[in-house]
Amino acid sequence: MNRIERISAILIQLQSKKIVKAQEIADRFEISLRTVYRDVRSLEETGVPIIGEAGVGYSLVEGYKLPPIMFTKEEAIAFLTAEKLVEKFTDPNTKNSYKSALYKIKAVLKNSEKSNLDTLAAHIEILPNSNLPGPKPNNVIEPILKSIVEKCQIKINYFTNHSQQNTERVVEPVGIFHSGSNWYLVAYCLLRNDYRNFKINRINEMEILSQKFQMAHPSLKSFLEKTSQERELQKVVLRVERHILRFLGDEKYYQGFVSQ
Repeated sequence: MNRIERISAILIQLQSKKIVKAQEIADRFEISLRTVYRDVRSLEETGVPIIGEAGVGYSLVEGYKLPPIMFTKEEAIAFLTAEKLVEKFTDPNTKNSYKSALYKIKAVLKNSEKSNLDTLAAHIEILPNSNLPGPKPNNVIEPILKSIVEKCQIKINYFTNHSQQNTERVVEPVGIFHSGSNWYLVAYCLLRNDYRNFKINRINEMEILSQKFQMAHPSLKSFLEKTSQERELQKVVLRVERHILRFLGDEKYYQGFVSQ
């Protein structure tokens, strides 16, 4: 990427967030802070109204807008690939929202690029693992994320697997993550007075409450790092007959670990 391309990309990055730290720009483009300062100064010299505050970061003056952004062919293909993942691994509402956004992205592409995407769409598929149960579709991912942004408590009707019962919980959501074939909600449970993981496909009903969070919660990343460090892991070796492999997932993956 040459300097002109980098400066243009920095301007787009400044539009993507309310405040962008210089270190974020340096990390993204693998450049020094000194180079960041020089590039930002070049943007200011072209008339871009940038507000910079030491120790805080850069922001654009409220109301400043660029003309519609043109996406590169590679970026458009990345959006198309992501659509396939969204279709398989999220809930119906999120799928519909993503499709709506993708239509807007396609609207600014050249006709030749639109044709390329239509062609590629038939050549990308995400296949489910037939040996693992797929998630039960429910429309809770979008409202969970909304409650996180608005810092609102949520009430959930949750099926607890070990007791085989439905319980009502009021929780303060920290974040969601995908693991295996399921989405999980990390939240502070007011019933248990502690953080808990909830499998999202076991949430039968959900309601966003007007009550705001009363405490500051750790970030999802720090929570997951902490819990993974606390686990005591032990190595377990299983020896099975070859015909059992098909029940363990991708047979081709396991064949490398079985003696011939």
